[in-house]
Amino acid sequence: MMRVLFGDGPKRFEPLAQAGSLLTDKIGPMLRGMRKASSNWIGKTIMTVVMGVLIVSFGIWGVGDIFRGYTQAKVAKIGSTEITTEEFRQLFSDRVQQIGRQFGRPLTPDQARAFGVDRQVLQQAIAEAALDEDARRKGLGSSDEEVLRQIMADPNFKGMNGQFDASRFQQGIRSLGYSEQRYIAEQRKASLRRQIASTVTTGIEPPKAMVEALSRYQNQQRTLDYVKLTATQAGTIEAPSPEALTGYFNERKTQFRTPEFRKIAFLAMTPEDMAKWSTVSDDDAKKIYDERKAQITTPEQRQISQIMFPNAEEAQAARAKLSDANSFDELAKARGLKPSDVDLGMVAKSGILDPSVADAAFSLAPDSISQPITGRFGTAIVKVGNIQAASTPSYDSVAADIKRDLAIERARAVVSDLHNKVEDERGGGANIVDAAKKLNLNAVTIEAVDRSGRGPDGQPVAGLPGNTDLVSQAFNSDVGVDNDAIQVGGGYIWYDVLGITPSRERTLDEVKSQVEARWREDEITKRLRTKAEEMVKKLEGGAKLADEAAAVGLKVTTSAPFKRDATVADLSPGVIQAAFRGAKDGVGQAPGSATSDWIVYRIADITDPAVDMTSDDSKKLKDSLQRGLTDELVGQYISSIEQQIGTSINQEALALATGATTNTN
Repeated sequence: MMRVLFGDGPKRFEPLAQAGSLLTDKIGPMLRGMRKASSNWIGKTIMTVVMGVLIVSFGIWGVGDIFRGYTQAKVAKIGSTEITTEEFRQLFSDRVQQIGRQFGRPLTPDQARAFGVDRQVLQQAIAEAALDEDARRKGLGSSDEEVLRQIMADPNFKGMNGQFDASRFQQGIRSLGYSEQRYIAEQRKASLRRQIASTVTTGIEPPKAMVEALSRYQNQQRTLDYVKLTATQAGTIEAPSPEALTGYFNERKTQFRTPEFRKIAFLAMTPEDMAKWSTVSDDDAKKIYDERKAQITTPEQRQISQIMFPNAEEAQAARAKLSDANSFDELAKARGLKPSDVDLGMVAKSGILDPSVADAAFSLAPDSISQPITGRFGTAIVKVGNIQAASTPSYDSVAADIKRDLAIERARAVVSDLHNKVEDERGGGANIVDAAKKLNLNAVTIEAVDRSGRGPDGQPVAGLPGNTDLVSQAFNSDVGVDNDAIQVGGGYIWYDVLGITPSRERTLDEVKSQVEARWREDEITKRLRTKAEEMVKKLEGGAKLADEAAAVGLKVTTSAPFKRDATVADLSPGVIQAAFRGAKDGVGQAPGSATSDWIVYRIADITDPAVDMTSDDSKKLKDSLQRGLTDELVGQYISSIEQQIGTSINQEALALATGATTNTN
């Protein structure tokens, strides 16, 4: 049984206390709703009946039977490893929320299933369970000490002094919905999975031919001769007749609708915001500076050159021939070594793997050569060049950063305390404006905002918190709904929807100028497309681009060579993609980078650069391919495990966990 020593002093992990805290976070909103519901005589009557039914159920069947059917449901089984309905529901919910944050708006379970998220999560859960089962069958394990070491080394859990911070750890895992016990168990499993994957993929390397082929594909360059047609070449566009404009508007009414607007109030409270109002004394900041001085100090560095020898005798003989520092380079040359083979660069003592070599190198004077050094990898002779002394930044140069970090650290406790107070007020039936007022906090009211975060004037609404999905969350709520707080930046955002202004169709008179502008843009696009198509036909018939350009009063522009992923002035991504589909001297046309531009082009040149396997680009490409091959090999290994030990999936439990059906038992 692991004893966890996280806290201000040696304390054994108390799972019941942690579970109680986690349950409070989860069922708090539900209890708030129950308290609200029972605040009037109708609600009290309903709640009395509901509680009466529950009490009767407990009396007849017992508490255990209420939950038995639920806890026994398993979504999948791999060997003897099971994925429970609740485990999978949590995984699915986490993934849906993650995708929602990426889209900038929440995703409903129905939408997630339509995107296949349920199948993706299931595949990942089964793959992880297969590796867990494989580790169990092979008798693999990870010691308590190793798991704790990995957790305590995680930079996300380190405090101001660079050491493990128990409070930050607890806050971090709670924000992810983990208890301490569950988080440690998950880290142990992840450690074993990494061990298996590392063993399976050892020695994997992409073939040279594959790297070269993809390098040529990525680095091929093309040059275009092109003509840019603009609104000028479209000619004079007469104003549309009233009948034409009306017909145009009627066909596109939905494009000119007013969006739905919502009036919202919110209270944002994060450690970073709260820290702005906190003052940190120099005494406190200097204390942290002294504690972290070793971490912020740049250690002494030395220019080190090293020659390795197979044995001490050969090294001693070579050392005897050295008469001065300059002959070290001659010795290296005589042994067939290039400068890059012996030069370790400017390194700190900790950057030299062999402790014996490190100790000797950092005991020498500048521009001196050591005697033979017996190390763990053989016998070495080292030469020391320039020496850069260790340096520590002054307190004044880092004081502002230290004070800011310390203020944020202190603000975390303030935010935690205020969170509980706000939740108590909301639990008592107060909306967020009233709750904030009672606690002397400032709630913000936005009179009207659409889904994109813009106001009725079409401009972004000022005052909305950044990097959150507050607006999208508000549009998935309603007036009078008690919403859960949004967790962001170690803090919280509470919000209420105060009003809804529905979307409606505008009349032509309201948007006449916008309709006329859109009609004109479409007319210009039609004319330019027609002109471009005509020019391409002539070019395909043997005409020259320069002549066709002159005919419309334009000149040919030659682009600089560009790659497939390049951004080129005048050329839209569509033009670039089309250019890489054609052969040399091929012609084509496509929309330009501006709304009213059209490009007619000829592929003037195609360049296939030589592949340099030592370049940074080739190394990055090789690493990327290696990761892909590694993932593929691990996937094949997991598939073989699943086939060998058997995998079963409970479709009903899967549907229940993802909200595709409800449990009617």
